[in-house]
Amino acid sequence: MNPLLSLKDVTAFYGVSQALFGVNITLNQGEVVALMGRNGMGKTTTIHTICRLLPHSDGIITFKGTDISTLPSYKIAQMGVGLVPEGRRCFPNLTVKENLIATARKGEWELMSVIDLFPRLGEREGQFANTLSGGEQQMLAIGRALMTNPTLLILDEATEGLAPVVRQEIWAAVSTLKHAGLSILIVDKSLKELLRIADKCVLLEKGESVWAGVAKELTPALCDRYLGV
Repeated sequence: MNPLLSLKDVTAFYGVSQALFGVNITLNQGEVVALMGRNGMGKTTTIHTICRLLPHSDGIITFKGTDISTLPSYKIAQMGVGLVPEGRRCFPNLTVKENLIATARKGEWELMSVIDLFPRLGEREGQFANTLSGGEQQMLAIGRALMTNPTLLILDEATEGLAPVVRQEIWAAVSTLKHAGLSILIVDKSLKELLRIADKCVLLEKGESVWAGVAKELTPALCDRYLGV
């Protein structure tokens, strides 16, 4: 069976500066894969490359068995990649409901199912996004991505800067999505929660994949070497 998402020896540049030096990821249908590494090691750049927000220089990227290396970003979204970007980026002058229906595509995820996942969004349905708390905006960003009914959900720092109680709400929602069978690629600094939910981990060091394996094989020595301060 072909993987849902595959990156093989992917390199990428920002102008003349090389950012990725050989990233390899294999994500199968229904898996949660944690993309891990210290700050500045290429995690967000890898996500941007998958979504074609940044063109890659070399290597092969496939999604659903199709080479997506030359496709525009909107085609990647149409194929079923839902991105929750770092920094949330909700539409500030649209209401919660308008943010959600703006990206809606037919499928399992619709307005009421998103509100079931995040009841706070139902309570704030008529509010403008820029009046929400940071945690509520993060819920909205996740809900907006789900409204595209993605095959693969990509979460880039979905709990960063949030209060502990809100982080737990986000992690509970991600766990619900995992148990519903959604494929997820996730970047986050909360190691304990990541290892609890991830099936596999990929470690990046200076823009290169240095380790990949099942989450339970990620040893304290590996964490100290590649994730420690």
